[in-house]
Amino acid sequence: MEHGDQVATAAVYDRLLAAAKNCFLADDFHNVSTRRIAEEANVNVSMIRYYFGNKEGLYEEMIRHTLSPLLEVLDGQMLSSLEGFTEYLCLYYRTMLATPEFPRLILKVLALKHGPGRRFIQQLLERGRSRGAKRVNEMKHKGLIGAEIDPDVLRLSFVSLAITPMLLKEVFEEQIERPLDDTFLETLARFNGRLIAAGLASLTNGCQEDTP
Repeated sequence: MEHGDQVATAAVYDRLLAAAKNCFLADDFHNVSTRRIAEEANVNVSMIRYYFGNKEGLYEEMIRHTLSPLLEVLDGQMLSSLEGFTEYLCLYYRTMLATPEFPRLILKVLALKHGPGRRFIQQLLERGRSRGAKRVNEMKHKGLIGAEIDPDVLRLSFVSLAITPMLLKEVFEEQIERPLDDTFLETLARFNGRLIAAGLASLTNGCQEDTP
């Protein structure tokens, strides 16, 4: 394939993902047609079948594409230290700020027992859970956190701090009369990151003091 063709192919692929995100965030899955997505992307509807197989395939790839930066970090070194929690929260808030409706979409999909994309999202979340547990175990071996730390408890605590501001973004903005913009969310990420790191460090120190 020539370079020009590759660029054109990538452009079509990206436009379909962007159009799908706009459409699915604006309306329920069953109300969004492939023709509507193709028209917004300014491509032939056959391109959806070519790249994604069908509407559900496009839906799942849109979700995977949005969440992939957060999952891929779990394979890197960001969470190899306590300071990494701050960096990860900054990344999460930046990712979600681009599409603040996305957390609500995920919850809506998971609420439907047999809805499109539910099993796929569960698989992504389980992937995140297993990778996160691996990072927690690595920090335990380094002595950065206490051996008694439950990875699932830590994960739920972290997710609560991460997702709540985005789920209730409009409510909080109205209440505090300030936008939850880049500056505010970076400050929040650094505060929450230090909160988690300090809590884990105190638990670790407590275990060391109790050791005879």
